[in-house]
Amino acid sequence: MASLELRKGKYRVVFRYGGRKFSRSLRTDDKQKAKLSLARVEDNLSRLELGTLDLPREVDLCSFLLSDGRLATKRQAPAIRVFGKLADAYIAGIPTGSIEASTIKGMQTHIRHLKRLIGPSFRIGEMSFEVIQRYLDQRRGDKGRRGRPVSAATIKKEIVTLSAIWLWAKRMGYVESKLPKRGLRYPKVNEKPPFQTRSEIEYQIATNNLSEVEAADLWDCLFLTLEEIEELLQTVKNQSGFDFIYPMVAFAAHTGARRSEILRSRTSDIDLVQGVAMIREKKRVRGKTSTRRVPISPFLSEVLSAWIKNRPAAQHLFTFQQTDVSLPIHSEPLTRDQAHHHLRHTLEASCWENVRGWHTFRHSFCSNCAAKGLDQRIINAWVGHQTEDMVRRYRHLIPSQQQEEIRRVFAG
Repeated sequence: MASLELRKGKYRVVFRYGGRKFSRSLRTDDKQKAKLSLARVEDNLSRLELGTLDLPREVDLCSFLLSDGRLATKRQAPAIRVFGKLADAYIAGIPTGSIEASTIKGMQTHIRHLKRLIGPSFRIGEMSFEVIQRYLDQRRGDKGRRGRPVSAATIKKEIVTLSAIWLWAKRMGYVESKLPKRGLRYPKVNEKPPFQTRSEIEYQIATNNLSEVEAADLWDCLFLTLEEIEELLQTVKNQSGFDFIYPMVAFAAHTGARRSEILRSRTSDIDLVQGVAMIREKKRVRGKTSTRRVPISPFLSEVLSAWIKNRPAAQHLFTFQQTDVSLPIHSEPLTRDQAHHHLRHTLEASCWENVRGWHTFRHSFCSNCAAKGLDQRIINAWVGHQTEDMVRRYRHLIPSQQQEEIRRVFAG
C-alpha cells in the first residue's frame, strides 16, 4: 500500500497506483503526524480501489489523497460582467512604471467618455460592432477642443484604449472573443497643417481676420527659427523665477527631447567630455525602455556645465528645490505639471507667450535640422522614432529659404 520515508529530517509518503510510483513530502518531522497522513492516504487508496471514491481528471493524485478526496481549488477572481468594472480593473492592473503617467492619464480620459456613452453598467457579453459604431457616431457629435467636434484622431485613440482593455480582458478570461471593431466607419481625418514660423502665423492672423480659435490652432503649429530660439532663451534667462528653467529650456531646444524625457534625465546621462546626452525613452520600443544619444552643442555644453556645477547634488538633472517651511529644504524631481506651469509663467506677458509648451522646442529642433539639410535618418536618430506623417510635416523650408530657392529656379 503506502509507506513513510525519512529524508533530510522530513517524512515523505510513498505509494504505488496504476503501475506508477508516487512520492510526496509531508513537510513534518513529527512521526505521529506523518503516521496520520499515511493512514489517510492508505484509506483513500482503498476507497479508489473499491470504487467508492472517484478520481477527477487532471488532478494531482497526492494532493487529492491527502485531502481525503476534497480538492483544494484556488479561489478564482470574481467574474467581471459590466464595462465600468472591467475598465477600472484594467487601469488598476497596469504594472507600475510600465506605461508613461501621461499615457495613463490620457487612457483614463478615454475611459470616462467610453463609460459615459456605452455605460458603466453595460454588460460586456453584449459588446457588438453596432455598439461600438454607435459610440463613434455619438462621440463625433460631442464638442472637443476649442468648441469644435471631436476629431477623428481623438476617437481613434479612444478605440485603441478600448481595444487594449478588451485584449487584457481576453487574457484574463473575462471575455472569449475579439473586440468586434473590423470595418468601423470613422469620420474623415483632417490633415494637420505644417509647422510655421512666427512671422507666417502673425501675417495670417493680421490679414485674414481670424477668430481666437483659428489663431490658437495656428499657434499650435509654431516652430521657432534659430535666431528666435536664441532670443527666447535670453528672455527665459532674464525672467525665470527658478534657476532650473533656463537650462531646461536650453536642453529642450538643443536636443529635441520630449518633456517626459527631459524630466527622466539624470545627471549621469550627461557626458560633457564626449559631448553626448543619453535620452531615456519609453515610446520608441513597445513594452521596453530604450535610450538614444544626442550630441551636445557647444552652447548647451556651457549651460549644462554651469548648471551641474552650481546646483545641489541630485540624481535627476532637473530638480525643483522644495522650500516649504513645514518641510526640510530638499530637491525633488519635477512633475510634468510643474514643468508646464513654470514654462508658461516664465513666458507670460512676453513676446513669446504664444509658445504653447515644451513640444514647441521639439518641433523647432526638428524643423531647423531639416531646414539645414540634415539627412532625415540623422534627425530621426536624434529625436527618436517618428511616424511618416510627422516626418513629412518637418520637410519644409523657412520662408526666406523658399524665396531663395525659387529665385534660383527662375534666375535665368
